[in-house]
Amino acid sequence: MRRIEKNTLGEDGVHRGRRGRGRADAINKLALGGFELVLMDWNMPNMTGIEALKLIKANPNTKAVPVIMVTSESEKTRIMEAIQSGAANYVVKPFQPETLQEKISAVTKK
Repeated sequence: MRRIEKNTLGEDGVHRGRRGRGRADAINKLALGGFELVLMDWNMPNMTGIEALKLIKANPNTKAVPVIMVTSESEKTRIMEAIQSGAANYVVKPFQPETLQEKISAVTKK
């Protein structure tokens, strides 16, 4: 899935990406700035993706960065919670590269 994400981003002209190793690392990197998009899984070590999303959206320095949840969590309540918490979009694994590309395009062209 990560390879598909990387290839899809490359097709959209994104050739520089950074990956966080867990919640603290990802949020610290995001706070440094320079990010136009975050792809985040719901299931992460030490904290759920939804908890991290809420931290991102609560921080004035990071709240404008769009977050797309890319996860195997497919329950309607999870999707609704993510959107209500500030996710710009939601992609359920497994997915086709075209699906991710459409979601990224919809978010980055706003």
